[in-house]
Amino acid sequence: MSHANAALTPRARLRLARLIVDEGWPVARAAERYDVSWPTAKRWADRYAREGEAGMADRSSRPHHSPTRTPQPVVRKIVHLRLKQRLGPVQIAGRLAMAASSVHAVLVRCRINRLSHIDRVTGEPVRRYEHDHPGAMLHVDVKKYGNVPDGGGWRFVGRRRGDRNREATARRTGVRNAKWEPRVGTAFVHTVIDDHSRVAYAEIRDDETAATAIDVLRNAVTWFAARGVTVERVLSDNGSAYKSHAWHDACNQLSIRPRKTRPYRPQTNGKVERFHRTMTNGWAIARFYRSEHARRQALPAWLHHYNHHRPHTAVGGRPPITRLTNVPGQYT
Repeated sequence: MSHANAALTPRARLRLARLIVDEGWPVARAAERYDVSWPTAKRWADRYAREGEAGMADRSSRPHHSPTRTPQPVVRKIVHLRLKQRLGPVQIAGRLAMAASSVHAVLVRCRINRLSHIDRVTGEPVRRYEHDHPGAMLHVDVKKYGNVPDGGGWRFVGRRRGDRNREATARRTGVRNAKWEPRVGTAFVHTVIDDHSRVAYAEIRDDETAATAIDVLRNAVTWFAARGVTVERVLSDNGSAYKSHAWHDACNQLSIRPRKTRPYRPQTNGKVERFHRTMTNGWAIARFYRSEHARRQALPAWLHHYNHHRPHTAVGGRPPITRLTNVPGQYT
């Protein structure tokens, strides 16, 4: 592909150079024929005479030498201040007595111009990973949501009306805490995400015990198997359910290798954490629900939309299900 501002394509350059070198045309006449300047025609003719047809290809316009480029020792200082102290271009420029624009150019060149590109704990550039095929790794976790009281929650009806709805729900269910305050309960959403495809599976349960987590895992493995995916590993945090012997025994029975994240490092399980945010905005608080039953009834439809229809930036703007092959009902 020719340069965006090039007056000639490689084929036209070759024809121009052959007119001058092979057929003996005057440079000025050949330049007029191809509507370019005399120096341009002379340059391509000389390059053709020197290198032949291969010399007509595009070359990088990057200079061979950049005398005014920021010295490497200064670049190392800029990177050090950015990674270790999270300083911006203006603060770094003040410390090193240089222009903030030069500091910003260095940060862009080193791909650390945004703090979101840097791990907030270690200060190192964020390292992303993705397994090469579906089933190589499943991410599991639990997301807790307060149940929706009868008549709707405070997000949509306001605090005062929401408190009245909570009280009405407590009178119906008889569930209160030690201070006789109304309790509407908690929905524990057990989520399972495939690392490669981002295909999601979720179930709403009433607790997060090891027995419940194991039951959800078995259901998820069966669900993925029906779509041609064989699960090899499962990654979880260090919650009590996932540290239990029962969890490890269940993984062994399913021929799955259990893996744990490093303590206090939720970023390792970031794919499922990011899914929780998507699920919260797309389902849990996306619209008004008159009851918890109505919200739970809406989860399967939202999951189908997420897997089959919602574009996902991590898979090239396509739905996650497109990374699985030969799936029944894939495009419904």
